Amino acid sequence: MQMIERPSPNLDERPAGGPIDILLMHYTGMESCAAAVDRLCDGAARVSSHYVVDEQGQVFQLVPEAMRAWHAGVSSWMGATDINARSIGIEIVNGGHDFGSPPYPAAQMATVTQLSREILSRHPRITPCRVIGHSDVAPARKADPGEWFDWAGLARAGVGVWVEPEEIVDGPVLSLGDRGDPVSELQFALGSYGYGIEVLGRYDETTEQVVTAFQRHFRPARVDGVADLSTVITLQKLLAAVA
Repeated sequence: MQMIERPSPNLDERPAGGPIDILLMHYTGMESCAAAVDRLCDGAARVSSHYVVDEQGQVFQLVPEAMRAWHAGVSSWMGATDINARSIGIEIVNGGHDFGSPPYPAAQMATVTQLSREILSRHPRITPCRVIGHSDVAPARKADPGEWFDWAGLARAGVGVWVEPEEIVDGPVLSLGDRGDPVSELQFALGSYGYGIEVLGRYDETTEQVVTAFQRHFRPARVDGVADLSTVITLQKLLAAVA
């Protein structure tokens, strides 16, 4: 795995004694690798990541793992809100939703897998359910790395969690405006996995955004923010897998 150092000025110290226990995946969402790396190394942009992986599998290291990179923004996971302080960020060169949702090339995913395995070996507190996407920690703002990202392949290589999504069938759904115990149970289950959501008993905009993020990661065949049977059962299977 080829590694090129391209230091970014956008970094600071991690809090003393704090854990590194999250591996966070992003797509760059820009037209080219050069444009993405330039922005992540631009002091005026005030964004960065630890690594960038281009389409050919070349890796740029922008920030040392011991330092805090600025990649997560306003976000939360498992009750923690300073995700930058406790995470390693990988930016994967991909145009994203704004540029046609291009596939992630095999060579790129192979490098992401190898790099991730090496990161996990250095940071054993990153458990499988802490290998997540930007959309998981910031569902109201972000959609990366996208529903076409190969989470299943990563999990087969020992990086993250995957369960086979339940088949999509006709049946009852929970959606915007619904209220009651089934909504509370859904919110509790999503929060139990790590998503930032309150148990309010009403299917509000935040719930729709979190369900959308869950679907992008774990039930990508249909991403619509509606908690159908497939979504709910897939979530139950996921919780059982990590129990």
